[in-house]
Amino acid sequence: MHISVCICTYHRPEYLKRLLKALGRQDTKGLFSFSVVIADNDHRQSAKQIVSEFAATSAIPIIYCMEPEQNIALARNKALENAKGDFIAFIDDDEIPEEDWLFNLFKTCNEYSVDGVLGPVMPYFEHKPPQWVVKGKFFERPMHETGHRLHWTETRTGNLLFRREILKGMDYAFKPEFGTGSEDVDFFRRMMKNDRIFVWCNNAVVYETVPSERCKPSYLLRLALLRGGNSLKHREGLAHNIIKSLIAVPAYGLALPFVFVAGRHYFMIYLIKFLDHAGRLLALIGINPVKKRVL
Repeated sequence: MHISVCICTYHRPEYLKRLLKALGRQDTKGLFSFSVVIADNDHRQSAKQIVSEFAATSAIPIIYCMEPEQNIALARNKALENAKGDFIAFIDDDEIPEEDWLFNLFKTCNEYSVDGVLGPVMPYFEHKPPQWVVKGKFFERPMHETGHRLHWTETRTGNLLFRREILKGMDYAFKPEFGTGSEDVDFFRRMMKNDRIFVWCNNAVVYETVPSERCKPSYLLRLALLRGGNSLKHREGLAHNIIKSLIAVPAYGLALPFVFVAGRHYFMIYLIKFLDHAGRLLALIGINPVKKRVL
């Protein structure tokens, strides 16, 4: 069995170098082989030298390709075009996997006889975060027991393994219109509509780098507005979500002055909820305050 590990680059080059070193330490227990596919989402080919340096000293096969258009969906599709494995794994270029990461994903996928497996993404703060960030748990994600069957709303590609065969018959896995985000959630929604099953593996852990600039209100608020705008691209349940936002915006707006006195983290939690819904309504009338992917 062979696994193609796909990485799309859109963060700092030093993050990719660190990730490749971590992949070089993966313990497969002799059960499978793996290679790495780098899809450079930069027309300047900023990742090419790092990939060349890694390839020169590593026994792990590595493929470099480039997607010049700044579009995460196109970058993921480019990686898949060059992937050759029986299984496909995705990990973000700003993440660091534990040494048994790939093994645990592979083992769980086979033990549960499912189409794919996702695992935890834990925050790794480059610097000590502000107290309001810690209290608000803004970079913590839901956890599940191993084997938990996932709903498409619980998914993302930051820590993923799936069987290549589920891509058969698809023109492309990730829709280009989701170029600023949510392309992964849309992928899983369509997969699960076709009865594909994805489960959780709680011991396949990766750590996502959280630089200090992400621990600022401006980052979290821009992300909320973008997320709200992208939600309109999901046509399923759209009318219900619009009605929900029409109720939520005034409700959260009225609540904000009261939660402000409860603490900064509470205020930010509710302000983010407000902007999630406001972003959806603004996009509905053609206003998109945040037009680029928030990194």
